[in-house]
Amino acid sequence: MAEVATIVLAAGKGTRMKSRLPKVLHQVCGKPMVEHVLTAAQALGIEKQVVVVGFGAEDVQTALGDQCAYVVQKEQLGTGHAVLQAEALFANFTGTVMVLCGDTPLLTKELLAGLLAEHEKQQNAATVLTACLTNPTGYGRVIRDQAGGVVKIVEQKDASAEEQLVQEINTGIYCFAGQELFNALHGITADNAQGEYYLTDVMEVAVRAGKRVGAFTTEDFVDTLGVNSRAQLAEAETIMRDRIRLHWMEAGVTLMDPASTYIDCDVILEPDTVIYPQTWLAGRTRIGRDCIIGPQVHIKNSVIGHNAHVHFAHVMDSSLGEHVNVGPFVNLRPGTHLADNVRVGNFVEVKNSQIGQGSKVPHLSYIGDTDMGAKVNIGSGTITVNYDGKVKHRTVIEDEAFVGCNSNLIAPVTVGRGAYVAAGSTITKDVPPAALGVARARQSNIEGWTQRKK
Repeated sequence: MAEVATIVLAAGKGTRMKSRLPKVLHQVCGKPMVEHVLTAAQALGIEKQVVVVGFGAEDVQTALGDQCAYVVQKEQLGTGHAVLQAEALFANFTGTVMVLCGDTPLLTKELLAGLLAEHEKQQNAATVLTACLTNPTGYGRVIRDQAGGVVKIVEQKDASAEEQLVQEINTGIYCFAGQELFNALHGITADNAQGEYYLTDVMEVAVRAGKRVGAFTTEDFVDTLGVNSRAQLAEAETIMRDRIRLHWMEAGVTLMDPASTYIDCDVILEPDTVIYPQTWLAGRTRIGRDCIIGPQVHIKNSVIGHNAHVHFAHVMDSSLGEHVNVGPFVNLRPGTHLADNVRVGNFVEVKNSQIGQGSKVPHLSYIGDTDMGAKVNIGSGTITVNYDGKVKHRTVIEDEAFVGCNSNLIAPVTVGRGAYVAAGSTITKDVPPAALGVARARQSNIEGWTQRKK
């Protein structure tokens, strides 16, 4: 197979989106649309990828990083003009150039492989990916000769009445013989209704030069769906989420109510995990085997160990060990790390803290900036007071310590191994190992106080 590279068109603003964000950066299942396109090509083993940027160029480059090279289309003069901006990066390239659109997030590896195989099999100068629609309104029409060869592609606004009856449409995805592409681009003009340089005009230039132009027709137009509005964005999101859910169910994951389960494209699940309704697994989350997740859970960019149970909880940028039990009504904020067999539940918030194996924070507590050892018991209403108004300090609670209910641990402070903190204490000094820390006023009862008050 000849070397293959891609040029991804991502310079447009997308005015119908009515957004300050470049259209191609709107997300589908947790990833920008244009990144889905790059991923599909990468799955084919294509390494050389060039993205043509324009509107919001810096934002696009920041989002994609070093996944690809970039060229800038300073003026929006059409698709042909956009591709031409990449010419310098292909000066010595003799392989196949695949041109893709940055707003087609549903592209699959299989579809691109089929297009590429047809292009190479027929040794075409150009091959266009087409689809047949009952209602082709708005799409460029693929015009063929009597032998079935592609003669040209004509845009809706430039099509004659007869040409508008054609139901085979251009999806905007192509393969070209590299050098022939750029040679032909120098021969096109902007003499059309839009006053733009159409990439599709390359087909007609190639035909006039006696070159072969072919087509590969997809059986599923949905794969090529372009997103130009918020409604189409929602449609693409629905289609991709259905694909993701089906994939994981076929891989051995139970979704109790697929319609109310949202799984982003980079999430990884292991078999025999059960996902209950109203659950959203986002970002680069990984869920181990034999877990019970949900109902009403949002987990993002977190790792959940085997046999964990998470319900009615929000988990962000955290890691949970095996046999962990979290919920209900728990907020695990970034930097939380729960070791195996930890229990966190009933209106507990944890932030930037380590909780050791077998420890319990059962209810009504805030644990922030804390290093907690193994087999620690935290009583109801315990607060680690980590912020003095300027600096956040850490609390250390060593193995097998016991903190009584309604206690405040004023950081920086250490509760030693096996130490106890008496209920209702406000601890401002370290509690040595095996000691009892008591920090509360002595109780006084004033006899007859109620009658005198009345």
